[in-house]
Amino acid sequence: MSKKVLIRIAEALERMAPAPDKRPSFTEASAYVWHPDPDRLEPVADVARVDLVQLIGIDRARDTLLANTLQFARGHAANNALLWGSRGMGKSSLVKAVHAEALSQGLPLVLVEIAREDLGSVSRLLAILGHAKDRRFVLFSDDLSFSHDDTQYKSLKAVLDGGIAGRPSNVILYATSNRRHLMPRDMIDNERSTAIHPGEAVEEKVSLSDRFGLWLGFHPCSQDEYLSMVEGYCNAYGVTVPEEQLRAEAIEWQATRGSRSGRVAWQFFTDLAGRQGINV
Repeated sequence: MSKKVLIRIAEALERMAPAPDKRPSFTEASAYVWHPDPDRLEPVADVARVDLVQLIGIDRARDTLLANTLQFARGHAANNALLWGSRGMGKSSLVKAVHAEALSQGLPLVLVEIAREDLGSVSRLLAILGHAKDRRFVLFSDDLSFSHDDTQYKSLKAVLDGGIAGRPSNVILYATSNRRHLMPRDMIDNERSTAIHPGEAVEEKVSLSDRFGLWLGFHPCSQDEYLSMVEGYCNAYGVTVPEEQLRAEAIEWQATRGSRSGRVAWQFFTDLAGRQGINV
């Protein structure tokens, strides 16, 4: 038998053999980022996050999401959650912080981030996660929103409603957005004003947010809350500044930014710590 024939036989046998199982074991990390084409879950060794106790001014949202997350991580039923509202008020930080709290309690919770533009591949991701029965997964989509002609929201329904196959019982979705209805208000009003049946024109898109069991609103913080955030960061990292000086500099910083938020508080603190030679 010639060498060419042997090669063809070997190639045919290789094609007939079952494909290797590419599903991850989820033992190398507690957080992953989903990348399609080719489909893969990239482990994240060190998640960028702040401690739960440092998230000030969002007590109700913090307590509600933490309770829901721990409930889910312990194997019980829980709701998908939409965290919406003002920029920089800790929406994504809260998701990562409650994940860390669940890990600290020894619970098998894995955080998987999926970008909005990759939602079209979410069904393939769910198939992978659904096979890992010994893990619970928080599927996390940050800064989620849709434009007028965007059809990605239809893929999101596979996570929220599950379709015929149903969403795997070990997967829950947490999404953050600046918009309560995940699309601009002017687009909603425009479609209503030009449609033959105004209610039907936007019902499909607007009702998407209704499919989240939890709505957690994040609103602009007061000056006292802003200053408390700054003081909390200083205490956590051992930065010492006279109280009046800290207050004056923090207020001047937020005035130059034209806004107050947790993000602005952290940016001021980063500058302050850097001036004192402290790494954060």
